[in-house]
Amino acid sequence: MKALQGVEGQVEWAERPEPTCDVGQVRIRVAAAGLNRADLLQRAGMYPPPPGASDILGLECAGVIEEVGPGSAWQVGDKVCALLAGGGMAEQVVVDARHVLPVPAGLSMEQAAGIMEVYATAWLNLFQLGGLKPGEKVLLHAGASGVGTAAIQLCKAFGNPVWVSVGCAERLAYCEGLGAQGGVVRHENLEALADFGPFDVILDPVGAKYSELNLKAIAQDGRWVLIGLMSGKDAQLDLAKVLAKRVHLMGSTLRSRDDVFKAELLADLALNVWPLFEEGRLDPRLERVFSVRDAQAAFDELGQNQISGKIVLAVG
Repeated sequence: MKALQGVEGQVEWAERPEPTCDVGQVRIRVAAAGLNRADLLQRAGMYPPPPGASDILGLECAGVIEEVGPGSAWQVGDKVCALLAGGGMAEQVVVDARHVLPVPAGLSMEQAAGIMEVYATAWLNLFQLGGLKPGEKVLLHAGASGVGTAAIQLCKAFGNPVWVSVGCAERLAYCEGLGAQGGVVRHENLEALADFGPFDVILDPVGAKYSELNLKAIAQDGRWVLIGLMSGKDAQLDLAKVLAKRVHLMGSTLRSRDDVFKAELLADLALNVWPLFEEGRLDPRLERVFSVRDAQAAFDELGQNQISGKIVLAVG
């Protein structure tokens, strides 16, 4: 089969061995795969896959099941999307059957390829780890990103007012169109975010440079969920404020979680989130679709940090 791999900071569509389908697994003929910032890091050699995971790029895909291993209730021909630890940017992928959900009614394969990673990330960190309750206020950094646009829509659906930080005025308007109450352009007046607080939950993919602001803006007993380090890893915190506000600071990653954890997370998504797609209350927010043979251009575009929503690669 053909698959996309990172080679010295570039991507290459090359021949790879076909994976075998074992007990409890399904083989998917991939139609499209979502592109995420983790793929950029892996291409650059900065984010190796977890032990035992495929080194082929791609953390999510959509396609049609063409083989079912013993112990799975899926059927050949089912249209599905999958959460992966790697391997999605290929003509086919084998995955734990519990990490697969049906393509929501009304969504194309390209749309479905871009929802699994971002909605799983947003749901896990806002509602499971962050313990978000109706009416509580949320701050999202990088609000126009794939995770950000998913998180805004989930907050709107579940009754949580949300504010964002973004890179430009156009992206702020984009987020407000999705349901954000407001926010700031980070280069203009980031500190003004604190005026909208205090925030019960902060979802932070940025890290070091926003730490002081987060601590100022977070509410008493607030939950600060760190999911990325776009601005670096070294931060200086006033621990007296952490103590006084009883702040819950949590680091969170999804890719390296074990199979049981991911299966339980997807079961929760199937129950609470997937019906919202079918009701038309969630929108995949697909920004652009590239052919997998133009993957280098897709990676470069995501790396420019100008995308609102998701980029997807069409494979089959």
